[in-house]
Amino acid sequence: MKKMMMFYMPGCPYCRQGMLALEELKKEIPAFEKVEVEFVDETAAPEIADRYDYFHVPTVFVDGEKVYEAHPGESYEECRAMMRKALEAAL
Repeated sequence: MKKMMMFYMPGCPYCRQGMLALEELKKEIPAFEKVEVEFVDETAAPEIADRYDYFHVPTVFVDGEKVYEAHPGESYEECRAMMRKALEAAL
């Protein structure tokens, strides 16, 4: 299993939908339950966030490789599809 990290910011609507997508996908697909996700609040841990190359949150890295970065105006369906790809990459 690969290491999955998700950068987020409290109060971010895109981060909320990313968290919801992760929760739903883990319930729907039992294999995803095994994936451990390290959540990094970029406002509380800027020293960690500064080591990674991204602009928008949520952003997900799997084994240090960026596999998903949200974009302004992104729909829930887009976010969910990308979260699924991230979880698949972490298996």
